[in-house]
Amino acid sequence: MAEELKIDPSLDRASAYRLLLPQVAALIENEPSWIANLANTAAAIKSTFDFLWVGFYQVMGDSLVLGPFQGPIACTRIRKGEGVCGQAWAERKTLCVPDVDQFPGHIACSSESRSEIVVPLLYQDRVIAVLDIDSTQLSDFSEIDQAYLEQLVMKLCQQYVD
Repeated sequence: MAEELKIDPSLDRASAYRLLLPQVAALIENEPSWIANLANTAAAIKSTFDFLWVGFYQVMGDSLVLGPFQGPIACTRIRKGEGVCGQAWAERKTLCVPDVDQFPGHIACSSESRSEIVVPLLYQDRVIAVLDIDSTQLSDFSEIDQAYLEQLVMKLCQQYVD
Protein backbone atom coordinates (compact mmCIF):
# COMPACT_ATOMS: atom_id res chain seq x y z
CA MET A 1 0.00 0.00 0.00
CA ALA A 2 1.22 3.47 -0.79
CA GLU A 3 1.87 5.63 2.25
CA GLU A 4 -1.32 7.63 1.97
CA LEU A 5 -4.36 7.75 4.17
CA LYS A 6 -7.93 8.28 3.08
CA ILE A 7 -9.78 10.44 5.60
CA ASP A 8 -13.38 11.59 5.37
CA PRO A 9 -14.09 14.27 8.01
CA SER A 10 -17.84 13.99 7.38
CA LEU A 11 -17.97 10.46 8.85
CA ASP A 12 -19.18 9.67 12.35
CA ARG A 13 -16.58 8.11 14.63
CA ALA A 14 -17.55 4.46 14.04
CA SER A 15 -17.51 4.97 10.27
CA ALA A 16 -14.14 6.72 10.49
CA TYR A 17 -12.73 3.69 12.35
CA ARG A 18 -14.22 1.36 9.73
CA LEU A 19 -12.38 3.37 7.08
CA LEU A 20 -9.16 3.51 9.13
CA LEU A 21 -8.74 -0.11 10.25
CA PRO A 22 -8.22 -1.76 6.84
CA GLN A 23 -5.82 1.02 5.88
CA VAL A 24 -3.71 0.42 8.98
CA ALA A 25 -3.85 -3.33 8.34
CA ALA A 26 -2.54 -2.76 4.81
CA LEU A 27 0.22 -0.44 6.09
CA ILE A 28 1.56 -2.98 8.58
CA GLU A 29 0.84 -6.19 6.71
CA ASN A 30 4.23 -6.71 5.08
CA GLU A 31 6.36 -4.49 7.30
CA PRO A 32 8.54 -6.47 9.74
CA SER A 33 9.66 -3.39 11.73
CA TRP A 34 7.65 -3.13 14.93
CA ILE A 35 8.73 0.50 15.42
CA ALA A 36 7.67 1.46 11.89
CA ASN A 37 4.29 -0.17 12.43
CA LEU A 38 3.75 1.64 15.73
CA ALA A 39 4.83 4.94 14.16
CA ASN A 40 2.52 4.64 11.15
CA THR A 41 -0.37 3.52 13.34
CA ALA A 42 0.04 6.52 15.67
CA ALA A 43 0.22 8.86 12.68
CA ALA A 44 -2.86 7.30 11.06
CA ILE A 45 -4.96 7.64 14.23
CA LYS A 46 -3.76 11.22 14.86
CA SER A 47 -4.43 12.23 11.24
CA THR A 48 -7.88 10.65 11.23
CA PHE A 49 -9.19 12.03 14.52
CA ASP A 50 -6.86 14.93 15.38
CA PHE A 51 -6.59 13.88 19.02
CA LEU A 52 -4.13 15.85 21.19
CA TRP A 53 -1.71 12.94 21.58
CA VAL A 54 -1.52 9.43 20.13
CA GLY A 55 1.31 7.10 20.90
CA PHE A 56 2.74 3.94 22.30
CA TYR A 57 4.63 3.08 25.45
CA GLN A 58 6.59 -0.16 25.30
CA VAL A 59 7.14 -2.42 28.30
CA MET A 60 10.84 -2.46 29.21
CA GLY A 61 11.56 -4.11 32.52
CA ASP A 62 9.47 -2.48 35.23
CA SER A 63 8.56 0.60 33.17
CA LEU A 64 6.62 1.73 30.17
CA VAL A 65 9.06 3.58 27.91
CA LEU A 66 7.95 6.16 25.39
CA GLY A 67 7.76 4.82 21.86
CA PRO A 68 6.50 6.24 18.56
CA PHE A 69 3.95 9.02 19.01
CA GLN A 70 2.29 12.04 17.44
CA GLY A 71 1.67 15.20 19.47
CA PRO A 72 3.39 17.32 22.11
CA ILE A 73 6.40 15.99 24.02
CA ALA A 74 5.50 13.32 26.54
CA CYS A 75 6.56 11.58 29.71
CA THR A 76 9.45 9.24 28.96
CA ARG A 77 8.94 6.50 31.59
CA ILE A 78 5.91 5.34 33.53
CA ARG A 79 6.01 2.71 36.26
CA LYS A 80 3.56 -0.18 36.40
CA GLY A 81 0.40 0.92 38.19
CA GLU A 82 1.13 4.65 37.83
CA GLY A 83 -1.22 6.92 35.92
CA VAL A 84 -3.72 5.68 33.36
CA CYS A 85 -1.07 3.94 31.23
CA GLY A 86 0.56 2.15 34.15
CA GLN A 87 -2.83 1.14 35.53
CA ALA A 88 -3.99 -0.26 32.16
CA TRP A 89 -0.74 -2.26 32.05
CA ALA A 90 -1.22 -3.55 35.60
CA GLU A 91 -4.89 -4.44 35.05
CA ARG A 92 -4.28 -5.76 31.52
CA LYS A 93 -7.40 -4.03 30.27
CA THR A 94 -8.51 -0.93 28.40
CA LEU A 95 -9.11 2.11 30.57
CA CYS A 96 -11.33 4.92 29.34
CA VAL A 97 -11.12 8.06 31.50
CA PRO A 98 -13.75 10.74 30.79
CA ASP A 99 -12.02 13.36 32.98
CA VAL A 100 -8.34 12.88 33.72
CA ASP A 101 -8.50 15.35 36.60
CA GLN A 102 -10.75 12.87 38.41
CA PHE A 103 -8.39 9.90 37.91
CA PRO A 104 -6.35 9.24 41.07
CA GLY A 105 -2.65 9.48 40.27
CA HIS A 106 -3.11 10.83 36.75
CA ILE A 107 0.23 11.80 35.22
CA ALA A 108 -0.22 15.17 33.53
CA CYS A 109 2.21 15.17 30.60
CA SER A 110 0.13 17.97 29.04
CA SER A 111 -2.21 20.39 30.77
CA GLU A 112 -4.37 20.31 27.62
CA SER A 113 -5.34 16.66 28.15
CA ARG A 114 -8.91 16.32 29.43
CA SER A 115 -9.82 12.69 28.64
CA GLU A 116 -7.81 9.59 27.83
CA ILE A 117 -8.07 6.02 26.60
CA VAL A 118 -5.32 3.45 27.05
CA VAL A 119 -5.39 0.06 25.32
CA PRO A 120 -2.87 -2.65 26.29
CA LEU A 121 -1.21 -4.69 23.54
CA LEU A 122 -1.09 -8.35 24.53
CA TYR A 123 1.31 -10.87 23.00
CA GLN A 124 1.53 -14.44 24.27
CA ASP A 125 -0.54 -13.47 27.31
CA ARG A 126 1.70 -10.57 28.39
CA VAL A 127 1.43 -6.82 27.91
CA ILE A 128 4.16 -5.66 25.53
CA ALA A 129 3.00 -2.06 25.10
CA VAL A 130 0.06 0.27 25.53
CA LEU A 131 -1.65 2.57 23.05
CA ASP A 132 -2.32 5.90 24.76
CA ILE A 133 -4.63 8.55 23.31
CA ASP A 134 -5.35 11.92 24.92
CA SER A 135 -8.05 14.39 23.93
CA THR A 136 -8.58 18.05 24.72
CA GLN A 137 -12.31 17.27 25.13
CA LEU A 138 -13.94 15.85 28.24
CA SER A 139 -15.64 12.46 27.74
CA ASP A 140 -14.29 12.18 24.21
CA PHE A 141 -13.93 8.38 24.25
CA SER A 142 -16.66 5.75 24.33
CA GLU A 143 -17.29 2.06 23.81
CA ILE A 144 -16.98 2.75 20.07
CA ASP A 145 -13.37 3.88 20.46
CA GLN A 146 -12.62 1.01 22.79
CA ALA A 147 -14.02 -1.64 20.44
CA TYR A 148 -12.22 -0.37 17.35
CA LEU A 149 -8.94 0.42 19.08
CA GLU A 150 -8.89 -3.07 20.61
CA GLN A 151 -9.33 -4.50 17.09
CA LEU A 152 -6.53 -2.28 15.85
CA VAL A 153 -4.05 -3.35 18.54
CA MET A 154 -4.88 -7.01 17.89
CA LYS A 155 -3.77 -6.47 14.29
CA LEU A 156 -0.56 -4.85 15.51
CA CYS A 157 0.14 -7.73 17.89
CA GLN A 158 -0.22 -10.21 15.02
CA GLN A 159 2.79 -8.47 13.40
CA TYR A 160 4.90 -8.50 16.58
CA VAL A 161 8.05 -10.64 16.60
CA ASP A 162 9.62 -11.39 19.96
